[in-house]
Amino acid sequence: MNLNLYNTLTRSKEPFAPLDPTHVRMYVCGPTVYDFAHIGNARPVIVFDVLFRLLKHLYESKGAKVTYVRNITDVEDKINARAAERGVAIRELTEETYQNFKQDVAALGCLEPTVEPRATEHIEEMKTLIERLVASGHAYVAEEHVLFHVPSMPDYGRLSRRPLDEMIAGARVDVAPYKRDPQDFVLWKPSKQGAGTVAGATGTQSYLEPAWPSPCGIVTPGRPGWHIECSAMSWKHLGEVFDIHGGGIDLVFPHHENEIAQSRCAFHTPIMAEIWMHNGFLQLEGEKMAKSIGNTISIRGVLADWPGEVVRLNMLRTHYRQPIDWTVRGLEESWKTLDEWYGLASASSGEHVAGAVLASLLDDLNTPKAIAELHGLRSLAEGGDKLALDELASSLCLLGFLREGAAQWAARRQVARDIDAAKVEALIAKRDAARKAKNFAEADRIRDKLAAIGVELEDHKDRPTTWKLKR
Repeated sequence: MNLNLYNTLTRSKEPFAPLDPTHVRMYVCGPTVYDFAHIGNARPVIVFDVLFRLLKHLYESKGAKVTYVRNITDVEDKINARAAERGVAIRELTEETYQNFKQDVAALGCLEPTVEPRATEHIEEMKTLIERLVASGHAYVAEEHVLFHVPSMPDYGRLSRRPLDEMIAGARVDVAPYKRDPQDFVLWKPSKQGAGTVAGATGTQSYLEPAWPSPCGIVTPGRPGWHIECSAMSWKHLGEVFDIHGGGIDLVFPHHENEIAQSRCAFHTPIMAEIWMHNGFLQLEGEKMAKSIGNTISIRGVLADWPGEVVRLNMLRTHYRQPIDWTVRGLEESWKTLDEWYGLASASSGEHVAGAVLASLLDDLNTPKAIAELHGLRSLAEGGDKLALDELASSLCLLGFLREGAAQWAARRQVARDIDAAKVEALIAKRDAARKAKNFAEADRIRDKLAAIGVELEDHKDRPTTWKLKR
């Protein structure tokens, strides 16, 4: 059985064969660390964790090495703005946010990548690439900026396949008079001067933003554009060309399109990565999730109410390339399914991955089909089939499940079962009445009573009080 993966670049499913049979190399765009990652960010983390596990299963048994690189963007405008808003140092903000992210994805059952490079630790590699691009005529210096000249690459746009006018309208770049072409994008820009010093700044001037000595003879210190960061980090850790590049569908344009342009033109290669993989969007209860409409939810917030394995299973029930509708009902169904699997398979050592489950994963990570096969194994195991039980346990472990003991898992469910939702709602109604009557002592007493049984209240200005279980 061969691994087949859908390649966004060719719009087709292709057999996977590593460029180097002894070393499988994968790069996935990671988080920009300025705030808690939202639940949509969890999707690529989980999807490519499954692929990482599958690649290790397939190739490490043959003596090959599998390297998974997932970067950390720790220099970016949103980070600067958030640090200023909170009045903290940028490094303090990024380190705090990065540790939160690591804790959250570990709770989702994700293995640590082989390498997690930070953008700020690869500035020299970025400058080297930029100077190569300028020397070869693919980039130019203008008003202390360095910009990539898109028309210098005849086949720019192969990944996204967007019409020219859409690429111009959708490019994440500023309109500037010094651009030779509207599509040109920033590789390096000057940092803003200010009263406070910033780690990494050089010379006698102080800077409000992170700053490093600029490439290409530019006197003013500056900082990299977003796109050049991934080109530099993938080059440093995987080489000029590698096997798989992954991320969310929202990154196809302009980020991944621009990565391809930078890397291919710097190294004069026909490709940057052999296969480009992208996961679909996530929406909440049928609505698009967006900060602008205030309906985002963080991974940390979801984990406050649901075990990490429930979140993981709920994500994998939908094929990674399809949009997913994130619902409470789906989470409840996923928890019920895991109860059944834990009840049967948690005590089994599991030595043989089921052939049907593996075949499903080899078909472009068809996790819904794999889960259907797991249900079939569960039915057989319930009937006393020992091989089915062994294959169920082993297959679940391959997918990142059964990380807890049966007793620990059962205890999670018992907490939820001990709460009478109707009684909770009745007490919330009494508390609301007490608050309206300005009987705040009674309202506080009811809040404390609910807290004592593990119920946390959340008051809102524009809607009724909601509650969740402390876990």
